[in-house]
Amino acid sequence: MPADLLDATFAALADPTRRAILARLTVGEATVTELAAPFRMSQPAVSKHLKVLERAGLISRGRDAQRRPCRLEAQPLKAALDWLENYRAYWAESYQRLDGLLAELQAEGDEGRTGERR
Repeated sequence: MPADLLDATFAALADPTRRAILARLTVGEATVTELAAPFRMSQPAVSKHLKVLERAGLISRGRDAQRRPCRLEAQPLKAALDWLENYRAYWAESYQRLDGLLAELQAEGDEGRTGERR
């Protein structure tokens, strides 16, 4: 994924309102009016959030007669998840090394206590 699209994805996800909008869209398409309903903000304010999500490629807008429903586009989320996977692997490996070190220290401690009792 190009860096500018990854940047746009993370910038869009940085706002809790936009994350809530994406969460709502996981259950299906919705109009701006439907998306604005749970928020204490105007429809134009919600529309600005939708433009950010649309620029990031996280949503698309269709046309259904008079309605323009928004729908989730998950591909940028997959790309962000793939990018984050490198860091998950790093932390998993780090924890495995720490587990190994702790097991060694525990074994040394057990040997020391066993030797004292003899």
